[in-house]
Amino acid sequence: MARVNELRLIARVAQLYHVEGRRQADIAKHLRISQATISRLLKKAQEEEIVRTTIVAPSGTFVELEDGLRQKYGLSEAIVVEASEDRQSTIMDRIGESAAHFLEVSLQKDEVIGVSSWSETILRMVDNIHPMRSGLAKYVVQTLGGMGDPTVQTHATQLTSRLARLTGAEARLLTAPGVAQSREAKLVLLGDPYVRETMELFNKITLAIVGIGATEPSAMLARSGNTFSPNELAELTEAGAVGDMSLRFFDRDGKVIKTPLDERVIGMPLEDLAKVDRVIALAGGESKTEAIHGALKTGCLDVLITDNFTACRLLEETGPSS
Repeated sequence: MARVNELRLIARVAQLYHVEGRRQADIAKHLRISQATISRLLKKAQEEEIVRTTIVAPSGTFVELEDGLRQKYGLSEAIVVEASEDRQSTIMDRIGESAAHFLEVSLQKDEVIGVSSWSETILRMVDNIHPMRSGLAKYVVQTLGGMGDPTVQTHATQLTSRLARLTGAEARLLTAPGVAQSREAKLVLLGDPYVRETMELFNKITLAIVGIGATEPSAMLARSGNTFSPNELAELTEAGAVGDMSLRFFDRDGKVIKTPLDERVIGMPLEDLAKVDRVIALAGGESKTEAIHGALKTGCLDVLITDNFTACRLLEETGPSS
């Protein structure tokens, strides 16, 4: 009988607290029991499964897909957005909106943000960010050379500068092309004091925001001139490359692809990206699924923001034959 009496009291306390919404101090006064005992009984209510927690996923969210991605790829967080159709422009819009919200709620004081400025998806994110208080972030650092065809170069420059203004930070532009003409040309460009100062900030980045590209470059990147020739891309594909982050290529198992082409890239290496405290990747779409899978296997990423169609494909990925 003692056991039944104890359970009855636990149930009554749980009812007062969870159903009637009364504060612990009010319950203690009502039942003439100390507040410490009320707290202990509420904890006991969960242990005895008198109170059970149920999470009802809101419409438009994908809890099971997110949990599956976290478990499969060892991510700290996965955000799956609802896309009405499996089309690149629609997917980029939805990812951009979600990424903007995630950045707004999770940005820390004095963050040093590294951003790959030739990503259309990251550009959509910046378009959706609301202005934050001045001085919240410290720097926004461009992690891939931003010089290129003037008709699209403004996108890369504005992306970095606008993100800096919106987060109250100082912009640090990488005033060099993403791909130098040769290894020797790259060494000359690295001698520029402004380029050197920006690249010295790479090891101070606390939050990196990256896009994931397939071996076939995006329209923006292709127009910029910051990419390799078709023959050079074919060479990378032959070496096993499935995708890139800031023109640093990897295979489907996440292994970094090192070729002489890598020595011409002016930007952040994947080895340095892996050392950043928090790396958020924004990517989705059928053409990028294998690249996203490979990127997740590099071990560089902490957070993935993708769409429901891509998430399903990633969870179906089992091996080379997929």
